[in-house]
Amino acid sequence: MLDGNILITGGAGFIGSYLVDRLLDNTEGDYQQVHVLDNLSTGSIDHVHRWNDNQRFQFFRLDLVSDAIDELAGNDYSTVFHLAANPDVRSSSINPKLHLEQNVLATFNILEYARKHDISMFVFTSSSTVYGEPGVIPTPEDTPLNPISMYGATKAACEAMVCSYANMYGFKAVIYRLANVIGARSTHGVIYDFMRKLTANGSVLEILGNGRQRKSYIHVSDCIEAMLTGLNGNGRVGIFNVGSDDYIEVIEIADIVAKAINLHNVRYVFTDGNGDGRGWRGDVRVMLLDTGRLKALGWRARYSSREAVEETVRGMITERLQERV
Repeated sequence: MLDGNILITGGAGFIGSYLVDRLLDNTEGDYQQVHVLDNLSTGSIDHVHRWNDNQRFQFFRLDLVSDAIDELAGNDYSTVFHLAANPDVRSSSINPKLHLEQNVLATFNILEYARKHDISMFVFTSSSTVYGEPGVIPTPEDTPLNPISMYGATKAACEAMVCSYANMYGFKAVIYRLANVIGARSTHGVIYDFMRKLTANGSVLEILGNGRQRKSYIHVSDCIEAMLTGLNGNGRVGIFNVGSDDYIEVIEIADIVAKAINLHNVRYVFTDGNGDGRGWRGDVRVMLLDTGRLKALGWRARYSSREAVEETVRGMITERLQERV
């Protein structure tokens, strides 16, 4: 059960904004204030504006890498949800230093804040990419970490820091290894990419890799419920996989998007120049997580991967129509 005041880093971003919605709409728990820290590099100011009239909400435009954040100290936070990160997995092969700064250094800085100000619980969103390409599918949490991308490596490094701080300084930590989280507010990822490309050119669609990559996709609403459920786990550090119980091929996603926007006979062009099926260096070709730990706490995903994709596409189309009105 959450109590006290809550700080959400990256709360103006995709997943973070849904978490803020859920917490501000919720009447359960004893928490008083929900505050967001975001530098708006990938988050949206529109997400912030939707909560401006809520007296329990406050926004701080700050950067965890470059700005001093001790000004937050007077708010007496009990729980920190640390979601701020560079979300572009693909770019980690192009600019690894950016991921080092925005993922590892930013996490170190907020952990230092948590240490100095005696927070009770630290929640961190990690990624399925920490496993790399594991030999066990579905992949359980005790699988050795072997990331094949800088993004995955920085998330694994952050997990190690979170574990060490929790044990050294006495707060509870919860780490979530997320599958591909999708929803109407997505601003990156394969669905967003396909929607953008097909809107510009409805006859040809470039697909990264060979289109046969198989991955788990979880709707953001299921993700948020998972993140709240895992807080009830026991132990100093809890680590939970968050994903659907199945996966879907990239080419199936392309078919769903094309059909939803009434496009027929779209020609698919694949970029699999190396013949390994990957969409980019560090791309994981098959990903499916074992979510037994969360299920033991009573959580279940409502949507399959396909249903999550279909719901996301419908939501994106609805939002675009509303923007035109």
